[in-house]
Amino acid sequence: MKIIEYLTNKSRDNFGNRSPVIAFLGDSVTQGCFEIYRDGELLRTVFDSANGYAERTKRVLSMLYPETSVSIINAGINGGTASNGLMRLERDVLCHDPDLVVVCFGLNDCNDDTVEAEDYAASLRAIFQKVHAAGKDVVFMTPNMMNTYIPHTVTDDFAKTLGALFAERQNNGYFDGFMEAARAVCREEQVPICDCYALWRSMHKQGVDTTALLSNGLNHPTRDMHDLFAWELVKTFLAN
Repeated sequence: MKIIEYLTNKSRDNFGNRSPVIAFLGDSVTQGCFEIYRDGELLRTVFDSANGYAERTKRVLSMLYPETSVSIINAGINGGTASNGLMRLERDVLCHDPDLVVVCFGLNDCNDDTVEAEDYAASLRAIFQKVHAAGKDVVFMTPNMMNTYIPHTVTDDFAKTLGALFAERQNNGYFDGFMEAARAVCREEQVPICDCYALWRSMHKQGVDTTALLSNGLNHPTRDMHDLFAWELVKTFLAN
C-alpha cells in the first residue's frame, strides 16, 4: 500500500517529502462519539475525537515511523451513512488531497428503514470508485457490533427503544447481511478490507460480552476498543 511507501520515504528524507495524509470518512464512531446523556428533551453524545481510532491510528504510525509526521483528516459525522458520505466525499475528503481514505459505515445504514443492504452497497461502490478515480488508495473498515441486549447502564426511555431495535437487528442476522454486502463490494472493487466486525463477531462467539465493550451500551465502542480499530488498520496497511 502506498501509505507505507510514503511513510518510509518520509523517514528517509524528511525535508524532501510531504507528510502523508490519511482521511477517515465515517459516522459517529469515526468522529469520536462515546457516552450518551439526556439534556432536557435532547439525547446528546460525548465527543472525544482525541481518543477515537483516527487519532490512535496516527499514534501507532508515529510510534512505528518516529521520524515522520502523519496528517489526519477526520471526516466522521454523527449519524452518518454511506449515502451521505458519498454526497460529502469531495467536500470533506478529496479536497484535502489525501494519500489514503479509510471508509467505515454500516451502523446507521442498517437502522435506517429506507435503506436496504443493496442501497448501502451501491453507495459504498460509488465512494470507492470516486476515490480510485481521484488516484487515491482506499481501505474499507467494517464497524463494531451493536448491543445484543439492553444493559442496565441504559436508563433513558428513548435509548432503550433504540437499544431494542439495535439488539433485534444484531441478533437476527440483519446487520450481518449489510456486512456481507460490503465485503462483496470490496471484492468487486478490489478494495482492501479491515474486517473488525469479524473480530467482534469472533469475540462474541468465544463468550466475550461485546455489549459491555460499548461506551453508550448501544453502538459506540469504549475508548480502549478504539485501539483494536487502530491496530487492525495499521496491520491492513502493512499487509497490502
